[in-house]
Amino acid sequence: MIQKVKASTLPGFLELLPQDQILFNEMMDTIRRNFEKHGFLPIDTPAIERTEVLLAKGGGNTEKQIYRFTKGDTDMSLRFDLTVPLARYTVEHFNELSFPFRRYHIAKVYRGEKAQKGRFREFYQCDIDTIGNEKLDITNDAEIPVVIYHTFKDLGFDEFTIRINNRRLLKGFYESLGITDSVEVLRIVDKIDKIGKENVRLELLELGLTEEQADKIVEFTLITGTSEEVFKALEDLNIENEVFNVGLTELKQVIKYIEEYDVPVENFTVDLKIARGLDYYTGTVYETSLDNYPKIGSVCSGGRYDDLASNYTDKKLPGVGISIGLSRLFYQLNEAKIIKPKRKSLIDLIVIPMDEYVEDAIKLVSKLRLGNIDCIIYTEEGKLGKKFKYADALEVPYVVVIGENEVKTEKYSLRDMQSGEQEELTVEEIIEKIK
Repeated sequence: MIQKVKASTLPGFLELLPQDQILFNEMMDTIRRNFEKHGFLPIDTPAIERTEVLLAKGGGNTEKQIYRFTKGDTDMSLRFDLTVPLARYTVEHFNELSFPFRRYHIAKVYRGEKAQKGRFREFYQCDIDTIGNEKLDITNDAEIPVVIYHTFKDLGFDEFTIRINNRRLLKGFYESLGITDSVEVLRIVDKIDKIGKENVRLELLELGLTEEQADKIVEFTLITGTSEEVFKALEDLNIENEVFNVGLTELKQVIKYIEEYDVPVENFTVDLKIARGLDYYTGTVYETSLDNYPKIGSVCSGGRYDDLASNYTDKKLPGVGISIGLSRLFYQLNEAKIIKPKRKSLIDLIVIPMDEYVEDAIKLVSKLRLGNIDCIIYTEEGKLGKKFKYADALEVPYVVVIGENEVKTEKYSLRDMQSGEQEELTVEEIIEKIK
């Protein structure tokens, strides 16, 4: 007897039933439509890249997290994000692209980290980036929150907040306190919402900062209010640092332009707690959260970077972008019952033929499809009740049973599966009704 293999997915890999997959795809389509509506062009890159390309930047736990293997003499790995492939793509196709290059990329990425509830080893990311050649105007930083706003509105959310800050502002402030290397400070400050201000203060002291420096950083980070109130508080600090003042000017410009785009003030705010721990970001930074579901955390984040591809070219390619981790977002929204599937199938109608009328049913299905009605034919054996149960199980709205009378009169009994009502209609009338 042949030994059976247990059917199971690997830990950390998301697999959905059709009704959930339909909802997932609808969310992805909504995101894609918004990206395209705002002028971002689609690209796709191979899931596998040369390992030397992926690891060119180095640092962190990247090398431990990638799925790496060899085939022949080629050392390759699965991509762990969509930004490194973008950098490689932009350099490789530089002479064929028009700048600013606005691209979107929706694809799976792979990280060999410990599988946890809601965190996956294979997951979809939805990214947009605008890449400049040598320079990139600050208006591009303001447009990113506009895309975020319209995307989450179209996903069905009203109460969400896009939190905005500027890394130059933070770096300049730390420099004014005598802190020249601010990377670790930024990493600690970025955790303030998770670990609280007292733990942030303790970690800053452990880093070697004085009590005065730690206190001033915490006090600065917790400045709140309207945009105007925050800007006034920052100006009142009278900090004479060029980096700080450039950051403040940029932040003011970004907020002003967002307002001009008619994004409601309740959906965005200046938040000095947002630091984005990666040393990758250099200017504007963003995080988006759902107001009524703070435990979910950031659902969309990103920012401005000075040089996308310094590991691959001498050309300076500044950019700004954001990423939505769709798999994680979908899982968390689904678990919290914030979203739920609306459909179990994608068809409008099932045609059920009596035994000798299969060919007529096929002709009917063909006509209905030409009329843009999504439908199928059900030809499996069984009683009529069983066939109706199949339609019920898939929550198909309508059923047509075709037999001798329907073929003769060319009128078909259209059954509404929810109400149970039936109407005798021609093919054209069926198409019109379902549309």
